[in-house]
Amino acid sequence: MGNLLYIIAVILIIGWLIGYLGFHVGGVIHILLVIAIIAVLLRVIRGR
Repeated sequence: MGNLLYIIAVILIIGWLIGYLGFHVGGVIHILLVIAIIAVLLRVIRGR
């Protein structure tokens, strides 16, 4: 389960970067970033 959260976080960060640099959609891209950061934090907290 932990690996799945990490993979999802990486995918969301990559999606955020592509969206931010390519499309400038706005709020949706920042929501993706926040979700990715939360997933990474959960991974770090639960991993230890």
